[in-house]
Amino acid sequence: MPNDPSDSPGDARRTPARRITMQRQGPILVDGPVEVELEDGTTVTSDRWRVALCTCRRSRRYPWCDTSHRKRV
Repeated sequence: MPNDPSDSPGDARRTPARRITMQRQGPILVDGPVEVELEDGTTVTSDRWRVALCTCRRSRRYPWCDTSHRKRV
């Protein structure tokens, strides 16, 4: 399949990259605003300047992190 010319790094039409910060024992931090598509196909959005996405699935606000990963049972 040929490459889309709009994907080239020097193309002025390209959307600026989002910064994503990975943490070993915590959430994934994403510079917002963001739109997240869940496994069931539903979409949730946040217009915050930075969001924390849960990776441990303990959050009561999933997919948003509520720091439940800090609590060890």
